[in-house]
Amino acid sequence: MESKTFPGTLDSLDLIRQHVKELSQQAGLDKKSTYNLMLAADEIATNIILYGYEQAGQTGSIDVLSEIADNQLKVVFEDEAKPFDPTARDLPTEDDFNKPLEERTIGGMGIFLTINGVDKFSYEYANNRNRNIFIMNVDHVHP
Repeated sequence: MESKTFPGTLDSLDLIRQHVKELSQQAGLDKKSTYNLMLAADEIATNIILYGYEQAGQTGSIDVLSEIADNQLKVVFEDEAKPFDPTARDLPTEDDFNKPLEERTIGGMGIFLTINGVDKFSYEYANNRNRNIFIMNVDHVHP
């Protein structure tokens, strides 16, 4: 897997976004898939930086690992912040989306959109590191 390391600061978000865009283009993802992956990556990177590092009074980095194989683009964010499983949160239900905005609970929406926007999203905690894994399928047919 290829690896690139970014400082765990808000200034890195544009750089991470650009890197994910380049990976998407290398893999041959279409515009919609590229957009969905960039949105998901941005949400998770923001959570790592804001909650994993800044609010915890920690500093650290985000390693972005990537691999293009078997018609899939796999992108993994690794960080050394405290364990945080985005999939363990209570995700919004359809009822939540049907409520007026002012009645909706705060939080969870970004993660909900993140998980639904990529073909596969998973989380694991290994070797004292969070691993957020995004997988996008690359279509075989290009119009």
